[in-house]
Amino acid sequence: MLAILLATIVLHLTDLIILFIATCANAWRTHGVTNYDLWYDCTQNNGGYQCRGTSDADWLQAVQALMVLATVFCLISFIIFLCQLFTLVKGGRFFFTAVFQVLASLFVMSGAIIYTVMSPEWKNENDAYGYAFVLAWLAFPLTLISGFIYIVLRKKE
Repeated sequence: MLAILLATIVLHLTDLIILFIATCANAWRTHGVTNYDLWYDCTQNNGGYQCRGTSDADWLQAVQALMVLATVFCLISFIIFLCQLFTLVKGGRFFFTAVFQVLASLFVMSGAIIYTVMSPEWKNENDAYGYAFVLAWLAFPLTLISGFIYIVLRKKE
């Protein structure tokens, strides 16, 4: 039972780290030496970076909000899990933790879908999706699986 608990904690912390990196990293879209992010557009010039804020497009602000919410809900879910681990009665399920984790997965999925659908209208032929975008899509199934594990998981003595 201890192995399942440790594996669940490791999976949850991995989800949290992936979501944090996907939200903060400056590589949602790349174009040569230029990286486009949710927050900044940076170009490499003479060994340094020149960054400017992203556009104020409504869809980009929605992606920003959803990714931040996903990260916050994943963190809240982990804190609730730790609290429930010590206060939940024997045989109880971690439903409250699962709800926050599933909501986090839905937020990251929605943000990635909005970014995928809206980016072709301003994407050049030479642009490619960056590693932060891939991490966001990776975080979706991992967070959803983690949420389902919390639904099934029971507290044992």
